[in-house]
This record gives sequence, structure tokens and C-alpha cells, in this order.
Amino acid sequence: MNEWHGPILACHELSKFYAVGDGLFALSNVELEVERGQFVVIMGPSGSGKSTLLNILGGIDRPTHGEVLLNGRKYSRMSEDDLAVMRRRELGIVFQFFNLLPELTAAENIGMPMRLARMDERDIMSRVMHLLEVTGLTARANHYPVELSGGEQQRVAIARALAPRPSIVLADEPTGNLDSKMSQEIMKLFKRFNQEEGQTFVVVTHEDGFLDYADTLIRLSDGEIVERKVLNAKK
Repeated sequence: MNEWHGPILACHELSKFYAVGDGLFALSNVELEVERGQFVVIMGPSGSGKSTLLNILGGIDRPTHGEVLLNGRKYSRMSEDDLAVMRRRELGIVFQFFNLLPELTAAENIGMPMRLARMDERDIMSRVMHLLEVTGLTARANHYPVELSGGEQQRVAIARALAPRPSIVLADEPTGNLDSKMSQEIMKLFKRFNQEEGQTFVVVTHEDGFLDYADTLIRLSDGEIVERKVLNAKK
């Protein structure tokens, strides 16, 4: 396969319509391109379409109209099976409410997506140990989610998303349930991986502090992009 040199992620004429009451457009003709290695922040008031956009970018939801492309491949119309394979290999998703498996330890949760991708067990263990170290969770490796604080659970969720070295990481309000100190730690962690491993990040947030780490701001209102701003922050 030839290496793709265009935007890592793109959506064209993206719309999402919900048949509620008289009908509601959660997104309307959204055009977005994300270059490889970018750190993009998406902001906007509640109900502006931020989470809907992220869910469609992550293949969790389907658009009513338009296309989403990852590394030049259209995936908004893929079969569920093909979409699941693509998500495992190329997309990392960090949810606001962690979504950790309660019966697995921190280390097992982190290793799970790599095992689903049938990676070599030695490579899995090496990657898990590295991620536990950089997230400050080495001492919590064998603890179950119920035994971890909210901040620790979120760091496990982030490490799990980063584990298989996906092309792009999508995060939906990743600091929404954390105090300001832990929120800063999560922001720094995202930027560290963005800089050191070249991970591309798209983060939906209300947290202004993320702007200190981002390259690009996208602002949504009523399902439309109303502002695009290059921040050029390289911290």
C-alpha cells in the first residue's frame, strides 16, 4: 500500500440529523481536515455538536450525509466488522467516563486492545510497562478499576487508547470529571505523546487550559464550525 501523504483525518459535507420532534441537525455541512501530528482542540457550548462530531470521527456513530476519511480511506460507510478492525488498528478513543473493564487490572486494561489486534505478547508486555511508567501507574499495575482514583482510572484509559500506537487519538471531555491539578497532568500527558511519539490528537473539551498545548482550535456552534484558529503552541 502506498503511504498516504494527505490529511490523516478529514470530513466533507458532514451532517447528522435526528428525527426528534420537528427534526434536529446536530451537525450541518462540517468540513474539517487534521494533519498528521497536529493537536486539535474542539470547543463550543453544550449542544453545539462536539460529541456528535467526535463520535462520527471515531466511527461510533454514522453521519446522515457526507464522508469521513482516515489516511485517505472512507470509513463512515464501512461495515461494522471492517470498522471494528480499523478502530482497533488506527484509532484510539478516550471517553469521559473511562469505560474500563472492571474485571481486568490496570495492566490488563491497557494491554487489551493490543491483544485484540493479535500483537506479540512480548511486545504487549513491553508496551504496557512503558505506558504504566510514563503515566505514573507502575505501582497500580495489578489494581482493579474500583481500587483506583478517578485520575488513575483516566490515566489507565489514556494508556489503553495509546497502547497500539494508533494513527490518531480522539478524546471526549477527558478532564471533565477531574480536579484542576489532575486536569493539568492529563493535558501534559497528551502533549508529551503528541511530541514524543508523534500521536495526532483531537480533543473535545470545555477546558481552556488545553489551548496552551494545542496547535489548532475548532469552535462549534449549533452544529456548524464558526471559528478555525491556528494557535501554533509548541509547549
